Amino acid sequence: MIKVQGQNANTNKEAFAHTFSIVAKDPRTGEMAVAVQSHWFSVGSLVSWGKSGVGVVATQSFVNPAYGPNGLKLMGSGMSAKDALKELVDQDEGRDYRQIAFLDVKGNVAAYTGKLCVEAASHIEGDNFSVQANMMLNNKVVPAMAEAFKANENLLLAERMVEVLKAAQSAGGDIRGKQSAALIVVGPKKVENPWEEKKIDLRVDDHQNPILELERLLKTARAYEHMNKGDLAVEKGDIDMALEEYGTAEEMFPDNLEMKFWKAVAMANSDRLDEALPVFAQIFEQDDNWREMITRLPKAGLLNLSDEEIDQITDL
Repeated sequence: MIKVQGQNANTNKEAFAHTFSIVAKDPRTGEMAVAVQSHWFSVGSLVSWGKSGVGVVATQSFVNPAYGPNGLKLMGSGMSAKDALKELVDQDEGRDYRQIAFLDVKGNVAAYTGKLCVEAASHIEGDNFSVQANMMLNNKVVPAMAEAFKANENLLLAERMVEVLKAAQSAGGDIRGKQSAALIVVGPKKVENPWEEKKIDLRVDDHQNPILELERLLKTARAYEHMNKGDLAVEKGDIDMALEEYGTAEEMFPDNLEMKFWKAVAMANSDRLDEALPVFAQIFEQDDNWREMITRLPKAGLLNLSDEEIDQITDL
């Protein structure tokens, strides 16, 4: 047995996170994720935990955040989700108030709902997922979450998790309403650097429609994934690939000046300045700071044009 610290806590001092959540794995990619929504400020800072190559944890109701790092430590040592959860629950004097779900890298799940969790409170364990909720408007929320997860297997894991949250809300959701939501996705293999742990890490801390805002942020994140790929292509000198990635990002967010700008820069760098000029003109009309940005790029090696061609752009 691995002894963990900080497991016993006083429920009178603990944060409420009466909420609905899902932990899940995509067996195709190996990605693992947690998604959560609550009528409580910044629910993602307490409920959702994950570590690449290890697993994910959702800890809620009267939250004992120690389940997060301690559960990941146990699963990281090779313990299954079921055994890790049992060990921590057995050590917890406030177990009757807890609701927790573990998922390990193999897709094993384990969930626990304490007998003093506020109704409606329950959980459902399934293949590669567990859904759980407490203080819900009715007892339809958790079954709706399970059905939504199974019905959306064609989606990428992150998008699938959002659909589960939407289904929970449609079925009644938190009896108190809506306030915050969060989504994390981690990879199937352990990573060396802490900044590589989360493939997606999104939080809506205070919003009238947190799930819809989370969905919007996820769409934005997907667009910026293409922007990042475009940047990498520029570093490698692959302008055609950069154009393709920047173009895809722009199609997803056609009004985003940043995406338009870097696509135009890639055009200019690929001997397509004539095509880029009207794009630059449109950008400068909306925000003239981008005109100054042009003058700073050649020194950084990001715009490979003659002085005359630079002047063509800045004189627009």
